[in-house]
Amino acid sequence: MMEARHLRVLRAVARGGSFSAAARALGCTQPAVSQQMKALEQAAGTPLLVRGPREMRLTQAGEALVRHADGILAGLTAAEEEIAAIAGLRAGRVRLASFPSGTATLVPGAVAEMRAAHPGTEISLVEAEPPRSVEMLRAGDCDIALAFRYADLPTPAEESWDDLVVRPLLSDPLVCVVPPGHRLANGGADGGTGGGAGGGTGVPAVAELSQLAGERWIAGCPRCRGHLVELCQRAGFTPRIDFATDDYPAVVGLVAAGLGVTVLPRLALESVRARGVAVVGLGPGVRREVVALTLPDLAQVPAVDVMLGRLARAGLRRRVA
Repeated sequence: MMEARHLRVLRAVARGGSFSAAARALGCTQPAVSQQMKALEQAAGTPLLVRGPREMRLTQAGEALVRHADGILAGLTAAEEEIAAIAGLRAGRVRLASFPSGTATLVPGAVAEMRAAHPGTEISLVEAEPPRSVEMLRAGDCDIALAFRYADLPTPAEESWDDLVVRPLLSDPLVCVVPPGHRLANGGADGGTGGGAGGGTGVPAVAELSQLAGERWIAGCPRCRGHLVELCQRAGFTPRIDFATDDYPAVVGLVAAGLGVTVLPRLALESVRARGVAVVGLGPGVRREVVALTLPDLAQVPAVDVMLGRLARAGLRRRVA
């Protein structure tokens, strides 16, 4: 008989390529992994792995079982969570996966409210950018994934959310970040003193992307970098990207030093100290849609449902600020 623990081991072996890598990922010994794989192959009645001199690979049967394992384990997680929540949220857990700027702005207040109202619910968080966070959700490695999608770009088929429950949180506008003496800075307004990254004062100016065609650019994460290039090409130019970093404070620091300009989501700018830069609105209305995602089965779990509500309230507070 196949057991969930055996499927978790098979998935770890498939990801790591060896028993030793799977043991490290699962926090157990290599002999334990070998023993559980042997039990799973006996239950399956056919070999699941081909053991090579350097690594292992899945047989056709092993590939089929791994494909089904994610759904089986996700369904089992949903069942475990719902049972734990029967006592009225006095037990249970919610595992969040969020992109960094969502972690810094939306998650803290929502989690604080959840813990205050339901102290017996265990809440954990890992950071992951979409589409990785969405993959984690489908694999059963988290219960809620905060993700975003650029409203002005087509969605690749492999990034569809059609099988998920989608809770909209807010529409996050993109802004230009330029050195304070820049010609578009509206007199050099300092982003650290109310230049549109927060505080409810609004951005000091609005610019068209084409006005920045001759600038040197600082790009962010690979996903955001691709979006920047796409936006610039639509505006009639290809950006000259001199620096690229996933670290938002570093991006702001490079702009403050006069080394280039950048485009950032407003949430990302709120998550750092935007000092020494000017923030310029980007027209016409370029933005990304921020959502919370979960599986249909998990959406029925009370703790997950309540956490989705807290996140929605956090997004509403950002919309009206």
